[in-house]
Amino acid sequence: MKSGHARTLSSNSPSCTGEGGAGALCAFDVARPLAGLKILVTRPRDQATPLAQAIEQAGGVALLFPLLDIAPVQDEQALQQQISHLSDCNLTIFVSPNAVQYGMAAIRASGMSAAQVPNIATVGLGSAKALHEAGVAKVIVPVERFDSEGLLAMPELQHIAGWRVMIFRGDGGRELLGDTLKSRGATLEYVTCYRRSQAQQPVSELLRAQPDVITVTSSEALGYLWQMLDVQARMALCKMPLFAPHQRIAELAHRQGWAQVHLTGAGDEGLLSALLAWAERKAIS
Repeated sequence: MKSGHARTLSSNSPSCTGEGGAGALCAFDVARPLAGLKILVTRPRDQATPLAQAIEQAGGVALLFPLLDIAPVQDEQALQQQISHLSDCNLTIFVSPNAVQYGMAAIRASGMSAAQVPNIATVGLGSAKALHEAGVAKVIVPVERFDSEGLLAMPELQHIAGWRVMIFRGDGGRELLGDTLKSRGATLEYVTCYRRSQAQQPVSELLRAQPDVITVTSSEALGYLWQMLDVQARMALCKMPLFAPHQRIAELAHRQGWAQVHLTGAGDEGLLSALLAWAERKAIS
């Protein structure tokens, strides 16, 4: 990242909280509404840049603390074998931006172009944007609820008996999408195109950084964060505002005991909008 503000937690982070502790804000600055705030960005490292840069442009300090590591699959030959049947499918679904990145790369490596991939769908706006950038002209994507339930509600997925469907995803994940499509009469094949694992991060650096706000973008990542913390660390961090762009993440945070859980709109845009609104309310309260 080119900016000098976003940083990993091994660096000291400037803040106008001084010795007053986390949560203290500078006078609200309309041009720099997040000034003085240290905001933890927990997206995988390769996906953290847009949100971190947006935070910096609003005057905040983005603390990069990825909770998930993303890597290619180890058996590329098996992946290519599955992709060799892709042209026989009626519907191709990518469940995340990572699925788009790794899945489309594997598809291109097979010699297929984006235009040759049958009917493409995805669950969220971030994945849809990635697909468009990869050369896909038309994408089936929810218009309201950006998850498996939202995609399953789309008219294009209602009458699919006899269809062959490929779902590009990481290792594991929710089965709701696939199970529902099978119940509607489709033949389903999962294509594991990348691997997820817990990032090895020093909790001591996180506690030392004293972030003012935490952003979490997946239930799996929030689960990893919780596992990393001992009782004392949980008590300290659970007092901090936690921003999550999906109801499932927010519900998990409530069950874990986070005191200030903010459900935001979808994607980085939703997170940033909620952060800006919260900072403004905080400044005038």
